[in-house]
Amino acid sequence: MSENDFLKENDLLHECESIEDDDKRLKRREKNRVAAQRSRKKQTQKADKLHEEYKCLEYENCSLKKDVEKLTDELRRLTEVLKSHESICPLIHCAINLMSVPRPEVIMPR
Repeated sequence: MSENDFLKENDLLHECESIEDDDKRLKRREKNRVAAQRSRKKQTQKADKLHEEYKCLEYENCSLKKDVEKLTDELRRLTEVLKSHESICPLIHCAINLMSVPRPEVIMPR
């Protein structure tokens, strides 16, 4: 075998190795690209889920604030009704009198 033939054969081997390396590199890049797409899709889905959860919590918060407002108004109204009723209620006057008068303790004989 001549030196020239040896060099040609060596070049062919390097070329084959280079093609194999290129194939491996392309397959690795494709695999990486697919993994990156999957990762981005997963992140997008997670962000969408968080956004939906945020909207639900905002709606619930708004609803609860309205409930608090209604209950506060009802408390205010009932307090006013009670205050206006206190002046005319004989039971309240009787209860106040009973509470202000000290009761003698009853001692039971043994």
